[in-house]
Amino acid sequence: MRNKVILMHPQDDVATALTDLEASEQVTARLDERVVDVVLVQDIAFGHKVALRDIAEGEEILKYGMPIGKALCAIRAGEWVHVHNCRSHRWGFHNDTYGLQA
Repeated sequence: MRNKVILMHPQDDVATALTDLEASEQVTARLDERVVDVVLVQDIAFGHKVALRDIAEGEEILKYGMPIGKALCAIRAGEWVHVHNCRSHRWGFHNDTYGLQA
C-alpha cells in the first residue's frame, strides 16, 4: 500500500500529505519504530501538514525534529496545520538557535 503521509523525524507532531486526503480517511505515519494512525477530521491538500496528536494552544509544533511554530489554538489530531492555527518560526530566532541558514 502506498504511503499517504510522510513523517520527517520520529519526534514530529505533524506529517506531510503526499496526496490530497479527505476527512474521515485514516492515515498511518511511520518512521523507524514510530507508527501513528490518525483519522483525518478535515480535508488535507497535497504538501500540507496534518496533526498526529492533540496540540494545546501555545504549544510548540515539531517538524524535522525542531519547532516550526506555536499553536494559535488547540489543534486536534487529524486536523490541518497551517497559518490559520500555527504561528511560524520560519524567519525567527529558531534559525540561529538550530544553526539554520536563511
